[in-house]
Amino acid sequence: LIEAGGKRLRPMLTVAAAMLFGKADGAQTNYAAAVEFMHNATLLHDDVVDNSDMRRGRPAARIVWGNPASVLVGDFLLGQAFQMMVSTESVQALKILSDASAVIAKGEVMQLMTEGEPETGIDQYLKVVSAKTAVLFAAACELGAVLTGREAWQESLRQFGLHTGIAFQLVDDALDYAADQARLGKTVGDDFREGKVTLPVILAYSA
Repeated sequence: LIEAGGKRLRPMLTVAAAMLFGKADGAQTNYAAAVEFMHNATLLHDDVVDNSDMRRGRPAARIVWGNPASVLVGDFLLGQAFQMMVSTESVQALKILSDASAVIAKGEVMQLMTEGEPETGIDQYLKVVSAKTAVLFAAACELGAVLTGREAWQESLRQFGLHTGIAFQLVDDALDYAADQARLGKTVGDDFREGKVTLPVILAYSA
């Protein structure tokens, strides 16, 4: 999954946010890797939950090695991520990512609760998106301020990351209906087949 590439947006945001203040001391590299490991762990778990066949243009890990291996390796990546965090000895940074991990899990459950419910509103959809996707973008950016001792910028960077993550998910949900599958790297139409109520469905249902 990691060798297949990906956009690496979240770790790049961690490094960029730290470099913004010109005081990065190397700890941001550990946290950038931890953020990416957390993201990949959620992808492994998501593919099992969603019965996905493709990820990043390749057969999903669950297709190659099965669901049990995908879940266990996802758990391993989460463990590795937290080991990387602990090694920097920043309790505040550890709290940011551990809180994000809990919110992501909550977001996944919220999404399950809205599946097959076409009357789901935009507000509820945005709550799911914020928890499931945007919170890790927010944490990635927030870390840059914490790791460079610029806590005064922490909330601003968190808001930037949060809205970037929401925008990312809005585009991703639209691409599920309109993208070229080879370029997208995953099966087009999966969201609809799985009963996920994304913004395109909400707008179509309300039209």
